[in-house]
Amino acid sequence: MLELNKSGTDRSEPGRLPAQGPGPDARPAGDAPRTGDIAAERVPLRPYLIAGAVLCALYFLYSYFQYSRFGSPSWDLGIFEQEVRAYAAFDAPVVDIKGPGYLILGDHFSPIVALLAPLYWLWPSAEALLFAQAALFALGAVVVGRTTQQLLGGRSGLCVTVAYGLSWGIQEAVKADFHEIAFAVPLLALVCRALLLKRWTAALLWSLPLVLVKEDLGATVAVVGFLLFVYGRRLQGALLAAFGVAAFVVTLMVLIPAASSAGTYDYWQKIDKNGEQDVSMLDSVLGVLNSSVKIEMLVFLIGITAFMALRSPLTLLIVPTLGWRLLSQDSNHWGMVWHYSAILMPVLFLALADGVRRSRDSQRPWLASYAKVAVPVAAAIAVAMTQHLPLRDLLRPETYRTDDARSQAARAALDAIPAGSRVETDITLMAHLTSDRTVYWVGGAPGTAPDIVAINLDFGWSRPIQDPVAYAEQLHPEARYRLKHRGGSFVVMERTTPEPEEIPGVRKD
Repeated sequence: MLELNKSGTDRSEPGRLPAQGPGPDARPAGDAPRTGDIAAERVPLRPYLIAGAVLCALYFLYSYFQYSRFGSPSWDLGIFEQEVRAYAAFDAPVVDIKGPGYLILGDHFSPIVALLAPLYWLWPSAEALLFAQAALFALGAVVVGRTTQQLLGGRSGLCVTVAYGLSWGIQEAVKADFHEIAFAVPLLALVCRALLLKRWTAALLWSLPLVLVKEDLGATVAVVGFLLFVYGRRLQGALLAAFGVAAFVVTLMVLIPAASSAGTYDYWQKIDKNGEQDVSMLDSVLGVLNSSVKIEMLVFLIGITAFMALRSPLTLLIVPTLGWRLLSQDSNHWGMVWHYSAILMPVLFLALADGVRRSRDSQRPWLASYAKVAVPVAAAIAVAMTQHLPLRDLLRPETYRTDDARSQAARAALDAIPAGSRVETDITLMAHLTSDRTVYWVGGAPGTAPDIVAINLDFGWSRPIQDPVAYAEQLHPEARYRLKHRGGSFVVMERTTPEPEEIPGVRKD
């Protein structure tokens, strides 16, 4: 159902209709723009800025209270704060959570995260990253909504703003805490906007920074180049496609291995191995057809657009990301949770707008009729799904209670850990320590003899920890520890023996 319209050969000024007087096909005042009209009307920005501000507040409110209740779902927020903290200090992006002295560019290539350093100077906390992500997601809503209004007119812009803003891909990413893909969301929205408004150079320029967001997005840039080529901008398209492919290959084969202590890209094994068992490409492809979780994800990706995204060539932009996710042997990549679908949301909802625009004048009466209701249907789907998505928690009083016994015990444990100390801990306290301590993942820093070992006994260990001090000394047999603090399920042990003369990943002046 994808339709590649080579209207890019039109030499009229980008974003404007060719000058013409009233004719038999002239659109009456107040009607929605027809299929061929691009940016025919001046659309006010203020309503979309207001909508974006509301969404930003909702996203940050959810993130803030999840953080305040010590509910981080993974170690990623701590990892990214260590990275941003290093950039803010003009240091190499070392992330000790991944291992003492671990250079994070050897894991994922996301140097664009350095742009958060100025914000971190003003607000040195993990909360700053959560706010930045909320703002970036909300900026995507502004671009998606206003572009839809320019394409379709009426109330379509605000309806699609709601559909995007409440989409499951965005909500699950908010729940998953900060990730580098937050930068890709507004960038992809701007790329799609430029393509739809025939601003070809802008599409090219907005796509270039994507290669700094994450290593796989060079492939997405190559698809932008392909679309430019199809739309008639052959030289620009060919050059951009070549750049995207080159960036993809160089990043995975040269840059990441050069920064990695292992000398390779660790995530290849996510595709060709299932545990210790090798998996062929054929098995991976057949696995897509045999997985109800993968099929469910695909249905819900297109379904949230009332299936109208299938009418737009923009949907091709989701293929690279979907490709590696579906071929991955890691079940975290398949479903509707975590942050992996967030970058698909601006593409899909602008593809919805484009699909409706293309379908309004369809020769198939049923399709033309359906196009008239597809946008409100998509908005209704988003609202209905929110009953089972993270933002629903904002309507629950317990969301705002941060004085429960568990949270109080966690804060007491934090107070027992001196600023500037080296701490080995689990996920529960991790992102609350990374702003002013050196933090290691529990069990991931052999030979470091950290000053403090702080753990949550209810974290979900494979076997219960009966003696926390013995556990700390088991992790670091070169040191001795004593119990410093215990409250609720949280225990804090401090080292009683001298600090080692040499600590992995730490330089002593």
